[in-house]
Amino acid sequence: MANLRRLKKDIDYVLEELVFDCDMAFYYQPEKEKEIFDLMKEGVDLRNELFSKVNNPFGKKPREAAGKLGKMPRKSDCSPVLVKRQYVALRQEIGARFEELFVKLSEMHK
Repeated sequence: MANLRRLKKDIDYVLEELVFDCDMAFYYQPEKEKEIFDLMKEGVDLRNELFSKVNNPFGKKPREAAGKLGKMPRKSDCSPVLVKRQYVALRQEIGARFEELFVKLSEMHK
């Protein structure tokens, strides 16, 4: 399992590639500026969503879980196997979701 810092850098790298490709599309197709800009915004929103999932692998922030349980959850409360599975699934989601955005950008060029 990769560490969280590496996972976040991978997300940022793929977003950077998307933004670069969108920038090139602006240059070659200025008439589709709005659609390309919307795609860039969608990429940034996806990045923020994925960062949230990386920071909170089981969907709840520690403070929200503390409100229901009355105490802060410990790291030992989560099985390492479950955490690893969650991050493997998240890595697959990163690839699939950004691939959709790249396909949308390619469709704009046709």
